[in-house]
Amino acid sequence: MAFDFDLFVIGGGSGGVRAARVAAGETGAKVGLAEESRMGGTCVIRGCVPKKLMVFASEYAEGMQEAVDYGWDVKIGGFDWPKFRTRLEGELDRLEGVYNRLLDGSGVKVFPQRATVADPHSVRLADGTEYTAKHILIATGGWPALPGVENEDLGITSNEVFHLDALPKRLLVVGGGYIACEMACIFNGLGTKVTQFYRGPQILRGFDGEARGHIAEHMERHGIEIHCGTNIGAMRKVEGGIEVTATTGGTHVFDQVLFATGRTPNSKGLGLQKAGVELGRRGEVVVDKYSQTSVPSIYAIGDVTNRVQLTPVAIREGMAFVETVFKGNPTAPDHELIPSAVFTQPEYGTVGLSEEEAREAGPIEVYSTAFKPMHKSFIEREDRVLMKLIVCAETRKVLGVHIVADHAGEMIQLAGVAVKMGATKEDFDRTVAVHPTMSEELVTLKTPVRRA
Repeated sequence: MAFDFDLFVIGGGSGGVRAARVAAGETGAKVGLAEESRMGGTCVIRGCVPKKLMVFASEYAEGMQEAVDYGWDVKIGGFDWPKFRTRLEGELDRLEGVYNRLLDGSGVKVFPQRATVADPHSVRLADGTEYTAKHILIATGGWPALPGVENEDLGITSNEVFHLDALPKRLLVVGGGYIACEMACIFNGLGTKVTQFYRGPQILRGFDGEARGHIAEHMERHGIEIHCGTNIGAMRKVEGGIEVTATTGGTHVFDQVLFATGRTPNSKGLGLQKAGVELGRRGEVVVDKYSQTSVPSIYAIGDVTNRVQLTPVAIREGMAFVETVFKGNPTAPDHELIPSAVFTQPEYGTVGLSEEEAREAGPIEVYSTAFKPMHKSFIEREDRVLMKLIVCAETRKVLGVHIVADHAGEMIQLAGVAVKMGATKEDFDRTVAVHPTMSEELVTLKTPVRRA
């Protein structure tokens, strides 16, 4: 059978775009790609990129105050949100253009509209046009989940947060995951009074317990009101804002409510189940280790599979898909020991097991230190850095590295190489320290603080 395309990709995010242009550019495959929104997906348009730019913007207020304490004559004014937003939107437009040019240069045929799966070898566009494809790749990502409270439409999600008309003076962030914590820190740094509700006992569930506590303490010290064990009981529009009643009692009025209560796979309405594709309980596309679904001609990568919700992972999965399907080299994406960063203030970089996970795996040694870094100590700030190594007591391999510090994301990338290679504690010990730096503590931790 002759197909219109060798590959048709549904979704123009980082993973889908990479798979499409590599398949077309490196193997000569005839590739089509449909994207119903903006090219670049969550990461470029409403995720990593705009978030990190907001992180940069939010750090200047404290930075300027520190400059004063270091001796600079700095006059600190207010933050011009419209100016920043205009520049941000311009940058997103530029990046979207880059993605489109990369696809065009690779020979990918782009359809700027929604596409659904008509059958195992056919896709249907929103305008009714149908195309056949030997292979179909689902790369539609994830979507913010709402908690199901009454009048939740009064709030916003991470999709809308970058396009607010004005900077809220009073913001309630609902959620305790990394997106919620990052947004709380961002808006706090921009001058907003931030309150955070989280129904669990401590923010950043799933991460290392000691690191979670360290970050929460820092956030509260810098003015964020964190209410754990708390959720929204009721919310309604009132004069002057949104009135919120907490499940623990008390009513407050906010200018804006931001729901950061998780993300779900964006698989609804794609025709997947009708085509025979198995979906999981949360709507995730079920795939094998080669990203193949229950229908042999249909594959899926990225957040829609709910494996590891990280942009670099989606890109790796896209590359492995091309190796497997178009280059004849069966390649399973490696999901082990993935470094990641949470862009709170300070940042949290992590790779490998948390202390809690490692305890379940076998006997361990924990090397940990918390200290005032030179930069902060000099100007008598109370902020402290956390450096932590989790070591297997039997093999001496470093099972986990946790860093809570400014620029922890930059540091964990390099630590991730060592952990991925199977470095032992003695390998760390043999490495000469770079002095004076915060990261030298990673190679000078000599005595475990506890064993388990």
